[in-house]
Amino acid sequence: MTRILLAALALLVLGPAACPLPAAELFRVATYNLNFYSDQPAGTRPAKDAASKAKIRESIRALRADVIALQEMGGAGPFDELRRSLRAEGVDYPHGELLFAQDTNIQVGLLSRFPIGACRRHTNDTYLLMGRRHPVQRGILEARIQVNRDYAFTALVVHLKSRRQTAEGEEADMRQEEARILREKIDALLDKNPRENLVVLGDLNDVKDSRPVRTVLGRYRNALTDTRPAERNGDDQIPSNPRWDPAWITWTHFYGKEDSYQRIDYLLLSPGMAREWLRPETRVLALPNWGVGSDHRPIVAGFLAADQ
Repeated sequence: MTRILLAALALLVLGPAACPLPAAELFRVATYNLNFYSDQPAGTRPAKDAASKAKIRESIRALRADVIALQEMGGAGPFDELRRSLRAEGVDYPHGELLFAQDTNIQVGLLSRFPIGACRRHTNDTYLLMGRRHPVQRGILEARIQVNRDYAFTALVVHLKSRRQTAEGEEADMRQEEARILREKIDALLDKNPRENLVVLGDLNDVKDSRPVRTVLGRYRNALTDTRPAERNGDDQIPSNPRWDPAWITWTHFYGKEDSYQRIDYLLLSPGMAREWLRPETRVLALPNWGVGSDHRPIVAGFLAADQ
């Protein structure tokens, strides 16, 4: 009430220029690979136990995300169970989408506090490799999210081919082809509307300098901005080199086979969406015992809900 009275007094005394417009609403978008969130084992993937589920819920609560993309969901039942469990702990996502594609064991999904409008399920894309036609295994989920009356954005939720070798083809080549198809969908959206608020998020299963990630990032007019979330661990004096990004701690995945830590999960922004991006609200979540939940760490970025 006091703030309203002060604003009214300033308007009377100093005129309209003395009263700035209300600050735009802040919202957060996240992505998290859950490392096979399922009650039933599948091949070499074990079922998710209670401790792992609890750590995942703890991580999601800590993110404070309004919209979160999920990878490696293990079916509709576990997806609904996760939503119910989060709601019981005070985190309600009333809107959700789960995409069923060629890979019947794991799916990509989306949870949102905001209404999800138009939703396109890209499940029929294929590519030709070494004389054989392959599907994009996990598909691509395209969703239009209405943050408020005046602001909306499109999310492309993805999970590119893993680095596991298969008898069907070279994994790097398969991932590159999936990246090419994803890039075609990005270009189609941005060619139609260069100011489109677009976020591409999920597990690209490769590092930034790889061909698949460079393909998704693109170049020139339709190039995407890499938000590059990092730990909030107090680092503020790391020397920087103009040839590459600062040495912040940005890894998102532990790959046991190589005993390596790499950044393979991404939040990428169109030029329009990048204008609303808030770097200080962007981070990779670093929780104690994070690996109990998944071999991935989630990332989150903040935005202003008003076109800039």
